[in-house]
Amino acid sequence: MPLGGLFGDSRQLIVQHVMFGPDWDAACPGCTAGIDEIADGVLAHLRTRDTMFVLVSRAPLDKLEKYRAVRGWTIPWYSSYGSDFNYDFEATLDRDRQQLVFNYREQPDMVADDPSTEVPGFSCFLRDDDQVFHTYSTWARGTDTIGSAYSLLDLTALGRQEDWEEPKGRAPRVHGADPTFTD
Repeated sequence: MPLGGLFGDSRQLIVQHVMFGPDWDAACPGCTAGIDEIADGVLAHLRTRDTMFVLVSRAPLDKLEKYRAVRGWTIPWYSSYGSDFNYDFEATLDRDRQQLVFNYREQPDMVADDPSTEVPGFSCFLRDDDQVFHTYSTWARGTDTIGSAYSLLDLTALGRQEDWEEPKGRAPRVHGADPTFTD
């Protein structure tokens, strides 16, 4: 599926790069713990702000679907297996491809004796008609703040889309500062 297909009917997309390599038996325990904390309510809140949240990993889809079922996750999870997606967004370090950048700096020691490894992060995108823009990525300690709908929305180009935010007029529909997301 092309990147534009991950948006569903939303204007914004948040991708969590989940560490799950093609030859791994399970996702990274840290990634798993973080995903366990993402409630269906957070996903619903994001959708009220025209934002889709998905997981992407390099493992084949059948592995992802089995793991997702065991964990009871409802978040859409897509496989980038056989594509350049993880390489394009620096979610895989690969010695053979000379791609060793993590958190915006060269990290050759992270690969060690393996030919490649996965790294955790988040990437955000904005769709404007048929154009998709990569608006933000965060890695390493930048992922620590994730855990609430507001934290996720703060990463995106349109932000919380609340009436107090500047500049005015950037979001087609503004919301009050309502932490229940019911407005």
